[in-house]
Amino acid sequence: MKPDAPVVVVGGGWAGLAASVTLARQGIPVRLLESARQLGGRARSVQIDGQTLDNGQHLLLGAYESTLDLLRLLDVAEDAVFLRRPLNLSLRHADGHALHLRTAALPAPLHLAWGLLNARGLRPAERFAALRFSHALQRQDFSLDEDQSVATLLHQHRQPPALIEGLWQPLCLGALNTHLHEASAQIFLRTLGESFRYNRRDSDLLFTRRPLGEILPTPAMDYIERHGGRVHLGQRVSGLQRRGGRITGVLTNRGPQAASQVILATPPSATLALLQTQPALHAEAGRLAQLAQYPICTIYLRYPAQVRLPQPMLGSLGSLGQWVFDRRLYGQPGLMAVVISGDGPHMALDNAQLATRVSGELARLFPAWPAPQAHQIIREKRATLAARVGVNALRPSHATALEGLWLAGDYTDTGLPATLEGAVRSGLGAAQAVARRPSTPTPGNRP
Repeated sequence: MKPDAPVVVVGGGWAGLAASVTLARQGIPVRLLESARQLGGRARSVQIDGQTLDNGQHLLLGAYESTLDLLRLLDVAEDAVFLRRPLNLSLRHADGHALHLRTAALPAPLHLAWGLLNARGLRPAERFAALRFSHALQRQDFSLDEDQSVATLLHQHRQPPALIEGLWQPLCLGALNTHLHEASAQIFLRTLGESFRYNRRDSDLLFTRRPLGEILPTPAMDYIERHGGRVHLGQRVSGLQRRGGRITGVLTNRGPQAASQVILATPPSATLALLQTQPALHAEAGRLAQLAQYPICTIYLRYPAQVRLPQPMLGSLGSLGQWVFDRRLYGQPGLMAVVISGDGPHMALDNAQLATRVSGELARLFPAWPAPQAHQIIREKRATLAARVGVNALRPSHATALEGLWLAGDYTDTGLPATLEGAVRSGLGAAQAVARRPSTPTPGNRP
């Protein structure tokens, strides 16, 4: 291996981009290899029938400081790509029942307490139950010594059924992409703690104003190449090269690529396929094989331009579609994005059936709306880690048993659900580990 071989980052999703930018910033030669013809991974922009859509409707939080810091490094102004709004949730049922929760301009966690006490659509007993639960979580520092399901946790804290259905279930499914009965309470509490424990602005909602590709992938690629790195699209990695117990490169569809160190920022299934080829990594591969993934479906419905939501996002209760986003904010008036998180019977419906079902639900919520003129459906069948009870014990760290080989991705041991922030943090952590571990070039490769 050449002494000047670069660090190779495999995968151009948000984890791989974060890792590559961090390495380039420190003057470490980096080569980013992405198998697709565009960057972004599972958070990218796509062109469908001449229209730019995101492959999923992503919502960021004010607590996503690693992501926001990375964008600042790339000279991406927050207000140019996000609309920041204090937490203001509105969830409606077709029968007319609605729940409205918004936080106050008070220090954390008082802003949440005020919001729970003044939530509309809850009975007084339900408000106090929610407040009691919130206070108990603060006392235990939003953590659990032993994991359990979110459903069990809510039962232990005597949360009323109406409160679970109207608030905790939508929040859990939206944040973890996993249903209450199997969702990890440890991960759920970590998410709530980061959002409500420290700073009032952490619970702000950040709605994207621009296509996902313009927010991170394009500025990151420009930064990497301006700082001496290289980005290669359409380059698939099929194997790892090593000598002894150390990584020395990767095999690609364009030939071998020498590397001083390698970061695999690929999805769990692709990472598993690469790890399984190395006997030294069989233990890590075995744990990775136990990680499941769940889908997210986004149903885009095209209405006349005058059709709009009363706010950028609306929750739908008792329906297949869970959250509705008004794409007017993105310069696409009349376009609604309906999100269905997690697994369920909707995955057995074809696109026409799914669009009919969801548009019917919106018609019951908004009887004055006309029928949609067209639809597009994007199914990410393996969108996120299944955040099940006990999953944190299976999630890998950055380091592996093969010297110089590192892992990054939202499925790694971040403690967070599989979010953009989790992906960015994992990429930053892997890059920092690489920078702390000087390369030791060794001549020769062995697949």
